[in-house]
Amino acid sequence: MDHHTVRQPYQYVRTALTEPDWRRLPGWRDVTEAQWRDAQWQRAHCVKNLRQLRAVAGPLLTDRFYEELAADQAESATMPMLLPPQMLNTVAPHAPAEPQAFTEAFLADPVRRYMLPVRADRHPRWPSHPKAERDSLHEADMWVAEGLTHRYPTKVLAELVATCPQYCGHCTRMDLVGTSTPQVAKTRLVLRPVDRQEQMLDYLKRTPSVRDVVVSGGDLANVPWPQLESFLVRLLDLGSVRDIRLASKAVVGLPQHWLQPHVLAGLGRVAALAARRSVNLAVHTHANHVQSVTPLVAEAARALLDAGVRDVRNQGVLMRGVNDTPEDLLDLCFALQGEANVLPYYFYLCDLIPGAEHWRTPLHQAQHLQEAIMGYLPGYATPRLVCDVPHVGKRWVHQAVAYDRERGISYWTKNYRTALELRTPDGAPDGSATEDPLERRHPYYDPVDTLPEAGRRWWSEQPAPPGDRAR
Repeated sequence: MDHHTVRQPYQYVRTALTEPDWRRLPGWRDVTEAQWRDAQWQRAHCVKNLRQLRAVAGPLLTDRFYEELAADQAESATMPMLLPPQMLNTVAPHAPAEPQAFTEAFLADPVRRYMLPVRADRHPRWPSHPKAERDSLHEADMWVAEGLTHRYPTKVLAELVATCPQYCGHCTRMDLVGTSTPQVAKTRLVLRPVDRQEQMLDYLKRTPSVRDVVVSGGDLANVPWPQLESFLVRLLDLGSVRDIRLASKAVVGLPQHWLQPHVLAGLGRVAALAARRSVNLAVHTHANHVQSVTPLVAEAARALLDAGVRDVRNQGVLMRGVNDTPEDLLDLCFALQGEANVLPYYFYLCDLIPGAEHWRTPLHQAQHLQEAIMGYLPGYATPRLVCDVPHVGKRWVHQAVAYDRERGISYWTKNYRTALELRTPDGAPDGSATEDPLERRHPYYDPVDTLPEAGRRWWSEQPAPPGDRAR
């Protein structure tokens, strides 16, 4: 059989990465390549409000678009607007230069859908799930020091900073990260960074069962390099720590940061120390669509690997209208793995935070997508689709122990205890359950608008949750 003639559900064609021409946008017509590659220029020209977006796109976007964007910022957004030029440039890269056509392409663009949400994106009846919570994963409830979440038996999450170089609308840490919006008064880190890091390191010294530290935020790209390097060196001094993962979506959204000579030199020093101590050092980034994977992203990932990092891995989020088809996921994964030196790792179901219903996908769709992408990529580069279940943690989408498709409620069990179980006699977060926490079934919820009519009616009849969960 000639495999070239067999019709497959997905047809792989190697495609070269391209950097969209930023000069197509009126505000960047005179920007040189040297400026574009400069991290400080990128940071100084981030788009943080409508006025700055108008300065870049000018008349290419219609007044109606700006009105819809302003309305969403005023009425719904849980994250402030912040896009580096690099990321904004990957939105609608081939749109016609005529305002109405450009606006239509811009609105339909998958990167725009999660970086610049507009009012019309939100679901009119179900903008938030009734069970949505600001800190949906209860990370702050499991802090053992400010910013240090001990959720899994051998792993911790260290949040060094509460800012990012870009703000994604679906951010799982919308309760903490970024400046406040009209809808959300953010939680604040109180301690000085040096004191916060001291408390984190002290806990890790006292807890040798922790062997894996995810260093995150926010985004590490917003931590001054000398401060970050000092923290990592002290982390490497702990013989109990065997894995360190550095989380930075800036590899994709602001690759210029990771291409700076002083950053690469410092990372090289840290990587050499990690190698001498047989510690696995990796970088995790965040790409959700193939358009955002450009030659500069590949260059940054290659530079990280050359500096001595073991892997650069991608943790994306599964979102409607962005990457919720087999073709979307496979195109992205082949670009990452085959062209950009980035290993596809996880795709999470979008978390149960306020204002996210139009992004979230039902569990059964995620299960279908996991099945649909199998067999195309190398096994080690085939991402796992996972559900981050509140009070449980990451679970592969096929690990649900029960699933009510009509009401969109899946149930999950866990195989370890967290600090939440240690604080109540029976292991339930609210103290109401009596079963062993390892036997308890924890619910997760599909977006209501994806349910059959009977399921939507059932949710409509449920009592409204107390208070405003977004505030």
